Amino acid sequence: MNSQQLFRRSRTRLALWYAGVMAMILSLSGLGIYRALIQSNWAALEREIESIAGTLHDSLEPMLPPSVDPTVVLQQIFPDLCVAGQVCAPQSTVIQRHTIGISDRSSYYIRLFNHHGDLLAFSPNQPLPLPQTVNPTLWQTLQSDSGTRYRQFTTILHSADAHPTSTNGHDHPSWGYMQIGRTLAPFDAEVERIQWVLAIGLPLALALVGASSWWLSGLAMQPIYRSYQRQQQFTADAAHELRSPLASLLATVEAILRLPPAQQQNVPPMLQTVERQGRRLSHLVTDLLLLTSLEQNASPQSFKPCCLNDLIADLTEELSELASASDIHLVRHLLNNEIYVLGHESQLYRLVSNLIANAIQYTSPGGSVLVSLDARDRMAIIAVKDTGIGISLTEQSRIFERFYRVDGDRSRKTGGTGLGLAIAKAIAKSHGGQLTVASQLGEGSVFTLRLATISH
Repeated sequence: MNSQQLFRRSRTRLALWYAGVMAMILSLSGLGIYRALIQSNWAALEREIESIAGTLHDSLEPMLPPSVDPTVVLQQIFPDLCVAGQVCAPQSTVIQRHTIGISDRSSYYIRLFNHHGDLLAFSPNQPLPLPQTVNPTLWQTLQSDSGTRYRQFTTILHSADAHPTSTNGHDHPSWGYMQIGRTLAPFDAEVERIQWVLAIGLPLALALVGASSWWLSGLAMQPIYRSYQRQQQFTADAAHELRSPLASLLATVEAILRLPPAQQQNVPPMLQTVERQGRRLSHLVTDLLLLTSLEQNASPQSFKPCCLNDLIADLTEELSELASASDIHLVRHLLNNEIYVLGHESQLYRLVSNLIANAIQYTSPGGSVLVSLDARDRMAIIAVKDTGIGISLTEQSRIFERFYRVDGDRSRKTGGTGLGLAIAKAIAKSHGGQLTVASQLGEGSVFTLRLATISH
């Protein structure tokens, strides 16, 4: 993965986090506003119904004598109401005659019951069906056959010359009950309108937030990206500038060390130390240049088919002398059929070489290093297993960092720079592969490389 892909992924993650947080805030705010509007409209509707019921209650109670046939009384007081059991013709509503300030009186209906709870009279525009007996529940929500909802309020009526009675704190009517209902069609329409506004407005707002988050994340990443580019450029420039004087220094030292023995008597022994450190520094410069090129110029277009069987066979043969010198048994296990991947052969060679050399370096004399090649699910799997000192769990996540050493002093004695595993990880990423480690202290480590295979 090159630097541009890395920063693009970071920008995408930052934008997604920002958009996600804003989406949560907007959604919760929209839900809160929706609930507040619904509750406010509902409370206003109930206050209106209760106000009309109170006005009718105060107007009707003085005209309700208990000693007369209720039906006769109701026909005299409310000629607009329909009497239960009789044919009814629509007329102007009683609410219109007894109240003022109502914008849509046809949305209301009234029902009157005697003290036994039997229906006496009702408005011609009442919804159907409704029960013929009273339900003394204060508030009810009903639904007609057509699906229209109604909110209904029930109050107790007392006749003018009677006194209210109560039992266990409950008021009992001396005359009967009155129910006032109102259609919820305007309320439901308003709720639906709010839902449509949220259903359309919230996705549009989230789309704007997404676009804004992408733009803002780009602004936030620009200084970091420029700083990273300057750092990369500095590393490349410094490595290039050091390369020439180092080469000249090493050439001079080698020329002096090749002098005849008679002339080397005046050559200081320190020159051999200078040569070793110069070569170490030259390797460091080469590794830094390789890392920079891997992070900046990963080009899959230039990949070619590479045979992993031949690559591993050559490497184990090349490094067998190093393993023998350290009294380590180097073993390879390859498949009979050849496995091919797309990549830079020299870079893959360097990757596996670093893993094997690292395993030999950290394995005690008498131990073993096993290099195996397998193929599963169209993936080539190269495993380098050693019986070395192992790596603690806390350090396993850091061993692929630049210049990081599990044991700094011992690594320097062996000439390591702390870039070997970082280079291996960078090569694996540039080839679309995955490099992982599994290890336990005192039991050794297993480095596993996975690469996509191709048919050849």
